Amino acid sequence: MRTDITFASPAGLSTELLAVLALDTQTAKGPDARPAPELLTADAAVKSAAAAVLASGEFKAGANETVLLHAPAGLQAKRLLLVGLGKSSKATVHAVRTAAGTAVRYTKPRGLRELVFALPESDALPLPASARAAVEGAFVGDFDPDTYRSDRKDVSVQSFTVAAPPSADKSALEAAFREGVIIGESQNFTRSLVNEPGNVLTPTEFGKRAAAMAAEVGLQCEVHSTAKIKELKMGAFWSVSQGSEEPPALIVMRYEPEGVKDGPVLGLVGKGITFDTGGISIKPADNMEKMKYDMAGGGAMAGAMRAIALLKPRVRVLCIICASENMPDGKAQKPGDVQTAMSGKTIEIINTDAEGRLVLADGLSYARQLGATHLINAATLTGAIGVALGTVNAGAFSNNDDTYAKFNAALETSGEKFWRMPLGDEYAEMIKSDIGDIKNTGGRYGGAITAAEFLKVFAEDTPWIHLDIAGMAWIDENRPYIAKGPSGVAVRSILEWVRGYAS
Repeated sequence: MRTDITFASPAGLSTELLAVLALDTQTAKGPDARPAPELLTADAAVKSAAAAVLASGEFKAGANETVLLHAPAGLQAKRLLLVGLGKSSKATVHAVRTAAGTAVRYTKPRGLRELVFALPESDALPLPASARAAVEGAFVGDFDPDTYRSDRKDVSVQSFTVAAPPSADKSALEAAFREGVIIGESQNFTRSLVNEPGNVLTPTEFGKRAAAMAAEVGLQCEVHSTAKIKELKMGAFWSVSQGSEEPPALIVMRYEPEGVKDGPVLGLVGKGITFDTGGISIKPADNMEKMKYDMAGGGAMAGAMRAIALLKPRVRVLCIICASENMPDGKAQKPGDVQTAMSGKTIEIINTDAEGRLVLADGLSYARQLGATHLINAATLTGAIGVALGTVNAGAFSNNDDTYAKFNAALETSGEKFWRMPLGDEYAEMIKSDIGDIKNTGGRYGGAITAAEFLKVFAEDTPWIHLDIAGMAWIDENRPYIAKGPSGVAVRSILEWVRGYAS
């Protein structure tokens, strides 16, 4: 998708489709209250073209609500699309992001290949942040998962232009626009990885694609396999891999900004289970095909590293992705086995389907060995987090309030929803083993929390955040602004957390 930014008046832009945002400014309450849609543009010609439909009550400016006007009077655009942001009290920059995605997805089935998106003119919606969010939303909206259809038709938007007010700060908006392109493309890079079937994206192929991306954007990258995993005594990681004919991949990427020799080293650790059968504790057949997305945490780390390399924050970052299949082969580990992790901790295997925490255990230890002073991991770790939070929030856990405060601040920019979950000694007791140090499940209750407590053992005293994205990494139904399938969740939030440490 070609992207551009213009500072020309929207009314004079010749395009297939001009999208303009609107708010519902109604503040009254009660049975007689009616929506009061208001266009967020100072362009008198655009306002005049939309006046009749706004007055009709047909369009209420609800979140991601649309109405299309053909041949709008006084405009060069062939069509005018109004997109709602919802109530003015709730309109945020993230609403601009989803509105841009909605506009793009509106065009796709209608055969429209170019779109101009007018930035909102509102004191509550800063223009640079809105410009960045609009471009991110456009890339997210343009992605479709039907990669392998033999009769696939390319309905992607060919041209997306952001229209900024003529009086706006040109340099600030152009910089924000460029950021939006990088971040949107990086989120879609993650989605393209997560979307791949398990017979294509094996651990080895995951490593190849990570290495190719790293070479393209200037990251250092090493991809290791069985020999290195055994050399490092990563018994937890290897225990998951040993049941598969596909060799594992230990992917290590480094970002070293020029001139930065001290300060924090941020360790990004991702679960990369490219297909999860559950192992000997095999999963039910229903929906098992979705277990190709069990590498979404590793995919999120790869996408975040791509954005980090291109945006160049002044902080050192290393990334470890532990990629493996979890299969029920004759060589697979069994419930009751005891494995020794890289840290020396012994783990009693209660359920082989609790494998993600095993690969992350060694990934966290290795990140610490390589010098990470702060850790963040991402994983589709537990179904329990979806039971707790639904598909509205992803889960977040931390052993350090200051570190989590930086992540919470990052959410203001990323627009993603994470909810901090508790940790505590009572939960840690639930994973104590009678035969070894810890066991890999703590029972049915508090499953997302006991999984986090398991990981906390391997983070040790290093400031650490755990993101459980299992309920958010895959979207089951189309939404106005994003297609069903992989979401790319956490890429933006991890990036902004990293930028929070930049000197």
